[in-house]
Amino acid sequence: MMNNKNDNIKLIEKLHHIWNTGNLELIPEVYSENIIVHWPKGWGEKSVGHKGVINSIKETRNIFLEWNEEILDTICDGEKVVTRYKSTGIHSKKCLGAEASNKQIEFEEISIYHIEYGKVIEQWCLGDDLFFLHQIKEI
Repeated sequence: MMNNKNDNIKLIEKLHHIWNTGNLELIPEVYSENIIVHWPKGWGEKSVGHKGVINSIKETRNIFLEWNEEILDTICDGEKVVTRYKSTGIHSKKCLGAEASNKQIEFEEISIYHIEYGKVIEQWCLGDDLFFLHQIKEI
């Protein structure tokens, strides 16, 4: 069962809304119970299931106060959606080996989402780690 293009795009917009607001009650509406999120290798292990996604959202929003993901581009092709987005927040806790800088950070990410039966079942995320580290360290 394949949703139409507009439904898939709206689903991914709702996913970014969850990350922006921390509204974890919406997770079952967006993510499959069997979701697997593949993070960049330097960010750690993949997240599995609703519990894994909840933990990732809480951790991100705890490390980066005022976390926000602004969608810059969206591409939809059948059951795959890709977003390029600008992530911002205040770096308030240790991340990627860097102690809290309390600096406003901004970097771009790209995620690919695989949608089945109206929910995200798998996600691959890539972020600009080097630019992030450059902002919080004196490189």
